[in-house]
Amino acid sequence: MPTLDGKLKLKIPPGTQTGKMFRMRGKGIRPVRGGGLGDLICRVVVETPVNLTDDQKELFRRLDDTLLGGGSRHNPQSTGWLDGVKKFFEGLGF
Repeated sequence: MPTLDGKLKLKIPPGTQTGKMFRMRGKGIRPVRGGGLGDLICRVVVETPVNLTDDQKELFRRLDDTLLGGGSRHNPQSTGWLDGVKKFFEGLGF
């Protein structure tokens, strides 16, 4: 990660999605009126592979089949917040 003072390492946990923000405390700039260093905020942008070969596409299809077949939810946006609201009211008997 490039900073004003040079490069730093930032560990990105597995499963991190685009838009996730990480705070690097004390790695930002000093306020104009003095004080300690501010924080540097880093936003993750996940790049989607393009121009895949047929073999690579098949590997992704097989991975998708195993994730769906096992019942695991690998897409964090497969249900939205509105689905949660609906589920809440259904539980109340409305």
